[in-house]
Amino acid sequence: MAKSMKLAGLKSVENAHDESVWTATWVPATNSRPPLLLTGSLDETVKLWRPDELELVRTNTGHCLGVVSVAAHPSGVIAASASLDSLVRVFDVDTNATIATLEAPPSEVWQMQFDPKGTTLAVAGGGSASIKLWDTATWRLVATLSVPRPEGPKPSDKSSSKKFVLSVAWSPDGRRLACGSIDGTISIFDVPHAKFLHHLEGHYMPVRSLVFSPEPDGRKLYSASDDGHVYVYDAEGKAIIGAMSGHSSWVLSVDVSPDGEAIATGSSDKTVRLWDFKMRAAIQTMSNHTDQVWAVAFRPGGGGRLASVSDDKSISLYHCS
Repeated sequence: MAKSMKLAGLKSVENAHDESVWTATWVPATNSRPPLLLTGSLDETVKLWRPDELELVRTNTGHCLGVVSVAAHPSGVIAASASLDSLVRVFDVDTNATIATLEAPPSEVWQMQFDPKGTTLAVAGGGSASIKLWDTATWRLVATLSVPRPEGPKPSDKSSSKKFVLSVAWSPDGRRLACGSIDGTISIFDVPHAKFLHHLEGHYMPVRSLVFSPEPDGRKLYSASDDGHVYVYDAEGKAIIGAMSGHSSWVLSVDVSPDGEAIATGSSDKTVRLWDFKMRAAIQTMSNHTDQVWAVAFRPGGGGRLASVSDDKSISLYHCS
């Protein structure tokens, strides 16, 4: 049996931001620099950090409310940040020049992610119950993928608010998009045909984070929910193929290691957990943080790193082996 991954604390930065740190992602390396960690905070700033010292490279300002999401283009050259002001700022990672400012009122902006080829930015549209797709060549809005409303006999049912879209994830081949809603529904779309395919059922509370497994398991989708569970779905076949429980509170974030072997989660129970999918079990619990953990992110490519950020204003970096 293959040995399971292990985490070891490498570095923590206290007061990395002035307020809660809500979001984090890795910017891929370019020819001229290593990968960088990108974080966003309630303090309205976005920060870039150099591994492994977590040395601050730059602080970006420009949002007038807390930063709820950050995303990095697969080239590592550009990135995007989104705030509660419903504006997305697209910027050059190395110069901080603003490349575009995106808004699609009255749609809000929650999680966002560039597709694997880097041609499209998908944005979870909150109360618009949709995903907005932006073309990265022109920065035009090219599609709106709407979550179908359930047909029900009760017109009084405020179903639209329940389809509030919080999270979004691309499949590794870029042909599928998944989004998670406040009512626990996960919706799958066929992107080339801009078509809704089906819902994935199982969660009954907000799904704040989704991630597809890398190839060759690209149909496998991991979800994190306030109901305390991580579900594993066959996104094409609509089936739950696994469930992982152990957090004592909301699961706020999930990510999968680049080799697809391990899953990390962050929770409002203040822990980061590492899971082995084959064992359907948590193999390690890290208690570095003193408040809820809003994001966990494995560094893409090799080098085995995981980062976590928290309401405690800190960043933790772990070595994965």
